[in-house]
Amino acid sequence: MRSRISCLLMLNGKKIVVVMPAYNAAKTLRRTYAEIPRDVVDDVVLVDDASHDSTVAIAKELGIRCVVHPANAGYGANQKTCYRAALEIGADVIVMVHPDYQYTPKLITAMAAMITSGVYHSVMGSRVLGRGALVGGMPLYKYVANRVLTLIQNLCLPQKLTEYHTGYRAFSREALLTLPLEENSNDFVFDNEMIVQLVYFGYEIAEITCPSKYFEEASSINFWRSTRYGLGVLRATLRYLLARAGLTIHPTLSQSGRRIELPARSERD
Repeated sequence: MRSRISCLLMLNGKKIVVVMPAYNAAKTLRRTYAEIPRDVVDDVVLVDDASHDSTVAIAKELGIRCVVHPANAGYGANQKTCYRAALEIGADVIVMVHPDYQYTPKLITAMAAMITSGVYHSVMGSRVLGRGALVGGMPLYKYVANRVLTLIQNLCLPQKLTEYHTGYRAFSREALLTLPLEENSNDFVFDNEMIVQLVYFGYEIAEITCPSKYFEEASSINFWRSTRYGLGVLRATLRYLLARAGLTIHPTLSQSGRRIELPARSERD
């Protein structure tokens, strides 16, 4: 009990919710969930994107809140549901952890604390800091693409991030309600569009060293989907440049863009 009180004080009494966008994560969900620091995390929400395995059954067995898409909607659409569900139950800080055990949930406390400090509204777990992604098993072609795209975006946005493509992220409630997330892609480029939005709308992005693991059960997109993702990153960067130049503003960067809408009453109310 004393440990729980200490953690709450450290995190300024904020409600921390972990969201897990899931698709066929039955083989890794238990390992991922076991490492979530429950002395800090108040709730866990899993959104299943029409898995073909026992992901939902295992999640319910573990006592995880579940939202199930009746049909596969895509990784970006899954995240939109994740954030909406977390905000509806009153989350002050939302940490996204992939249930494929590629990122360790042990860093949740540190990431959430950076948000509750009031200094940052977003934190990214970087696979490039520290020993680097190649040590964790990232395929060489993905590493090279990561570095090239990161260089381009650092020059164009401009920022000094070590990578723009991590799936381990933490956000404040304010940021998730401000960004026009509903305008973003329902596919994998959603992640990058979100970072571009954070920069465009003036939110500081923090990074933390995050080791990653690549193994058979860990989810990973193939070469052709990676190529499509890379083109989407360049498209999101061009939108930023055009908006900054005052030439045209895409809905993803518009003040009037569609945002996450919550029911009239939520647990926070």
